[in-house]
Order: sequence, then C-alpha cells, then structure tokens
Amino acid sequence: MSELQLQEKKEPHYPCLPPVGMRLIKTCISCLLVSLVYMYLLPERNPCFACIGAAYAMGSHIHEGFKHGFNRFVGTLLGGLMVIPFYWLYYNRPLGIPSSIFMVVGLFCVIYINLVFGANNAVQPATVVYFVVLYTQAPEVYVSYTIARIIDTGIGAAFSIGINMLTPSAIDKMQGLQLNKLLHHWRRSNQRSEAEKYPKKPKN
Repeated sequence: MSELQLQEKKEPHYPCLPPVGMRLIKTCISCLLVSLVYMYLLPERNPCFACIGAAYAMGSHIHEGFKHGFNRFVGTLLGGLMVIPFYWLYYNRPLGIPSSIFMVVGLFCVIYINLVFGANNAVQPATVVYFVVLYTQAPEVYVSYTIARIIDTGIGAAFSIGINMLTPSAIDKMQGLQLNKLLHHWRRSNQRSEAEKYPKKPKN
C-alpha cells in the first residue's frame, strides 16, 4: 500500500455541507418578521399561512421569488373565491344533485380560471385551498377562514418580496426591479413552463 493510500485511509472523509446562502438567511428573517407581526399586532390570528407565503416568495433572486410567491397568492385567491359558492352547493345539494358533481364542477372552474389568467403554475395552490376549505371547514367559518387565508398568504408573500427588493442580488441589479418587468417575467415563466410540459409535436 502506497504512502498516499495510507494517508487517505487514516484521514476520515466528511460529507461537504452546503453553504449558508442569502436565500436561507432572508427566508428565516422574513418568516421571523411575519411571526412577530402576528404575535404583537394580530395576536388573534394564526401566522401559519403567512409564513408559508413568505417561504414561497423568497427566491435566489427577486424574479424567482416573485414568480413563486405571486403564483401562491394568485392560486390561493382564485381557489378561495371559487370554493365559497361551491362549498354552499356541495353541502346544500340544490335540486338533489349529488355533492360529488358540485365538487368536480368546482374543481374544473378552479383550474380553468387559473388558466384563463395565465397562472398555470398557480393551479396546485388553488386546488389545495379549494379542497382544504371544502373538506375541513365548518359551515359557520368557511367564508371567514377562506378570506383570512387569502390575506395571510398575501402578507407573507409581500414580506419576502419586500426583503428581496431591499437586498437585491447581482442579477436583480442588472435586470432592474420595476414592477412591470416582474409581471412580464411572471407571465413568460408561466407560459414557458407550460410549453415545457406539453411540447408541440413536430409536423411531418
């Protein structure tokens, strides 16, 4: 056995740990600020979904964070608005129509309205809030719960987007931070991801 092999055998190998980057630090700061706001200014409310919105909206750079955070908010908003009438239909069953029919029609509307607004990547959070409200909330609280969840998600996302704007990365400084550019980038990202999922077949 050579001297190099003996040295390698004696020295233990430790796995390389990932570096602690700015995204990790800023996510923790954003969630901390959100939790403090809810603790001292909104003590009657639960910060859970605001913190989730904050975590979603924090990216390596502002365009990425804005895309994920805005998708989360748009999905929660549209899914929440659609579930309110279909919750009533599901549990009241007008004309004796089975509840499952109202459930699936409501689901269709939730998905389709996101596609109409070009929020293709917001479909998943929209369906999450739709089913959570439909199947877990009591009739006397489902409207207030839905509205609260929309507001909380928006607050959390706004915190992270604001922190990203106050501490822009090198990419952000090169591309600029104008709101119209962020919205344009969001639309392009949604269109691009949909095209990647369903690529057009080449013509023969």
